[in-house]
Amino acid sequence: MSAAGVAGGLLIVLPLAFNLCFFLLARSFDYPDILRRPTSEVLARFREGGTPLLLLWWTFALTAVLLVPLSVLLAAALVGVDRAVLVVAATTGVLAGVVQFLGLIRWPFLVPYLARADADATPARREAVDVVFQSFNRYLGVAVGEHLGYLFTAGWSVLSGVALIQATNTPGWLGVVGIVVGGLLLMCSLEFVGAFEHEGWKLAEMLTPIAYVAWSVWLVAVGVVLIL
Repeated sequence: MSAAGVAGGLLIVLPLAFNLCFFLLARSFDYPDILRRPTSEVLARFREGGTPLLLLWWTFALTAVLLVPLSVLLAAALVGVDRAVLVVAATTGVLAGVVQFLGLIRWPFLVPYLARADADATPARREAVDVVFQSFNRYLGVAVGEHLGYLFTAGWSVLSGVALIQATNTPGWLGVVGIVVGGLLLMCSLEFVGAFEHEGWKLAEMLTPIAYVAWSVWLVAVGVVLIL
């Protein structure tokens, strides 16, 4: 199979897998709203979820890894594009996949330990668990997974959009859509930056689900074009 065919397949599989995992987490774990609740409640819900929830988080983290080969294969599939644009786009996409994976992988490996430590813990131990959980949530979840993840995904989308416009084997309008969606994701990456660090930027919070739905539809559209 050609690079275009494989890239097209991954462009369709990635958003479908990502959104399926997100839907299942929302239904079984009330994610992401549960993150606004007390740590003990979050960890109690995690314990209740058992192995199925743990494996779901592991699968969700692995969906981010798909962006790594996807970025490289998309760059290889586009014809007539400036090489510098392709190299920078592929590198940015790889970084996006890596930081999103690092942000999510805490759930199947770190959080189970904290959930066990929180069960029947003394008040002092529970307070320590709360500090660790919230610290990793702010660092790996907000800073690495969300801020850098959205930032690099936005950069990859914009650069891929430029490449799609230049390419001779894809319609230019797909590139324009990619640039617009990338701009939305860039705004989403600023949700907890600067003055918004404590409460978050409400506009970015509202835009995030819209931007990711638009991003998912765009990926599928690009994938279909490459396969056809």
